[in-house]
Amino acid sequence: MSPSARGLAALLCSAALFGGCKKEEEPAPFEDRTLAKLRQEVDRVNKGGAPSAPPSSSEGDPNARLADLAAGHEADTARTLTPPGANDTVHVDTFALKLTGLESLHSLRGTGKVSLTTQDLFLRAQLIAQNVGPQSASLALSGAKLVDAADKEYPLAQDAQTLAGTRKLDRTWDKDQRDTLVLLFEVPPSAIAPGLTLVLPTSGTEPVRIPLQ
Repeated sequence: MSPSARGLAALLCSAALFGGCKKEEEPAPFEDRTLAKLRQEVDRVNKGGAPSAPPSSSEGDPNARLADLAAGHEADTARTLTPPGANDTVHVDTFALKLTGLESLHSLRGTGKVSLTTQDLFLRAQLIAQNVGPQSASLALSGAKLVDAADKEYPLAQDAQTLAGTRKLDRTWDKDQRDTLVLLFEVPPSAIAPGLTLVLPTSGTEPVRIPLQ
């Protein structure tokens, strides 16, 4: 996670302990206002109210911006992206893979009430994979990464992958076995631009590259 996302996690932990803190241990006034705003908004939405628009005063404040996102502003709005080779099938060793979905979003939800929120963007790539070889084979995608136009690399976001992606990316597949895989990355908005590529490791020397933008 980015430092700002971890900052929100710290604020939420402070909120959980708020009731048992002594006066001298209460959060700083600014943090207290941000947490109070978050609690009020979540309570209002839980009672049936519609999420309000993010106030302009939060635009320059990372903590307030994350509080808005975690409270529901923009958090659940996913932007669907159309890669240039959306219908192309690629081969990783004996596996045929096809990208079937690509979207960016600020917040990810797992089972129950667990979620992750970032000021950057989570990029969610969904693929269909099938072992088309003559026998069972291993596929290892834990080393998958994104590379942008400036050759900057973005590995899998491990916490996001554990929460809302495919958990077993390195495993043995039976002959003809077919399954859906979800890969999750965390990138700045500027990275989602022409040249962004999904790079999949292979057992050979050259990885497989899938253009995403």
